[in-house]
Amino acid sequence: MVKKSKNKITALVVGGAGFIGSNLTDELIKIGWQVKILDNLSTGKRENLNPLAEFFELDMRDLEKIKPIFKGVDYVFHLAALPRVQVSIQDPFLTNDVNINGTLNVLIASRDAKVKKVIYSASSSAYGNQKEMPLREDMKVNPLSPYAVQKYCGELYCKMFSSVYGLSTVCLRYFNVYGFRQNIEGAYCTVIGIFLNQKKNNHSLTITGDGKQKRDFTSVIDVIRANILAAKSSKVKSGEVINIGRGSNYSVNEVAEMIGGLKKHMAARLEPKETLADNSLAKKILGWQPIVNLPEWIKSYKKEIGL
Repeated sequence: MVKKSKNKITALVVGGAGFIGSNLTDELIKIGWQVKILDNLSTGKRENLNPLAEFFELDMRDLEKIKPIFKGVDYVFHLAALPRVQVSIQDPFLTNDVNINGTLNVLIASRDAKVKKVIYSASSSAYGNQKEMPLREDMKVNPLSPYAVQKYCGELYCKMFSSVYGLSTVCLRYFNVYGFRQNIEGAYCTVIGIFLNQKKNNHSLTITGDGKQKRDFTSVIDVIRANILAAKSSKVKSGEVINIGRGSNYSVNEVAEMIGGLKKHMAARLEPKETLADNSLAKKILGWQPIVNLPEWIKSYKKEIGL
């Protein structure tokens, strides 16, 4: 057991062995914070764990086991989830249990431990299809999948815990996060990961539908910065929802062109036609600016892995 340093801020990263969580952990340690990680490794990877963090291999659905870990924690970053729309469609019961009941447990444990703030990883999937772009936080939500419903429910729980229990929370709605340590295989893979893996293995790039669907692809580097700024900010209203997206978008066809290779179209699936973030609130409240550009990142990443 690592004892808390008197002068260090202590953070608990729930889902710290995952793609975003592990990148966040690394950055928190780099800036001098003390970090605990809570992860059951169902989708996270042991090799992602930072050796300077204190790791607890537990499931957030087990409230009594996880509650002691929250003691002495200043900030809780809640990134644990069973992500992806298709996974939730195939198994709505399991994803509901993890994404909603797990979130409720994190909030209860945070409340009881009197943490300063919970930073919740929400999802732009809550918007669904909208008649106008860009997507603003004040728009009426229109979730199209169990996953979208579950992540939005987490927002409502955060807002309720803030108003009823006085627990400070902030919900960051991510837009299609990509970057270092993203999954390139399996059910939890994003379109960029899928294409990179297919390119690496000399397979055709599989495009669902006509490929004209557009996404606001946001770098994990920018997402990590937003999380830390949200924790530190005194301007954030408790329970507030903030878009974290670059503010520009590309079609799936355009991403396929950036990666290169033969393309193969498949049947369309249930998903929004377009996402595009209005990130003016993040800029105003957090002082956040996206700095990573997708085409440049893909170009450098392909070079790095020899594609």
